[in-house]
Amino acid sequence: MTLRAPLLEAVEIVKRFGRVTALDRVSFAVGPGEVVCLLGDNGAGKSTLVKILTGVEMPTAGGLRVDGEPVTFATPRDARARGVATVYQDLALVPLMSVWRNFVLGAEPVHGRGPLQRLDTRAAERLARETLAVLGIQVSDVRRPAGTLSGGERQAVAIARALHFGARVLILDEPTAALGVRQAELVLDQVARARARGVGVVLVTHNPQHAAPLGDRFVVLRRGRVVGDTTRGETDSERLTELMAGEEPAPAEDGSAP
Repeated sequence: MTLRAPLLEAVEIVKRFGRVTALDRVSFAVGPGEVVCLLGDNGAGKSTLVKILTGVEMPTAGGLRVDGEPVTFATPRDARARGVATVYQDLALVPLMSVWRNFVLGAEPVHGRGPLQRLDTRAAERLARETLAVLGIQVSDVRRPAGTLSGGERQAVAIARALHFGARVLILDEPTAALGVRQAELVLDQVARARARGVGVVLVTHNPQHAAPLGDRFVVLRRGRVVGDTTRGETDSERLTELMAGEEPAPAEDGSAP
């Protein structure tokens, strides 16, 4: 039996800013149909790692692999070309643009030829409406400004857009941080749908309660280092919280390890 290479792999990533080491030999991987939760408090190195995974920053040492092949992401465009898409919490959609315009942004359908090409508004609206419906996202009117959607709806639309345009790895940067319970559930439902489609998902969060029920693997960062890499059956939200905070389990009364 031949084992498939991970979709995306970080290998011994080091990132230094002057004399400050933001990431110290960080490694992890995400495979097809897998949700990897990347956890850590503020300052743990999550944001720096996301920037490296998406081509915003280059590592000082170490590297990335896609399908087992070493790659270099010099720009976010390089990452997208290899199927790595990122949805940021505050930059998911352009608020003043319509939902359909946001959905096709950068991949607009056109009609006509040469200098007579024009945006095919009807095709774009239909594409957005039908794709959102297939993914279970209810938007009453795709012509409404994206800024009128709730936070969870905006995140869900951005995830649907990435999936439609070929994302094989979806990186979600704190997608539930500013959301209420119902809106967070909407986003997490889209994460589960992406996993069911065979997409590899990297869910970046500081909330173990959101991560524990959904993640297949949990990678915990603290001060730029990986301090935990476990699977769903090996941990729970309480243990993830302990790892993030730097707490270790108390020893048993007889002095042996618990």
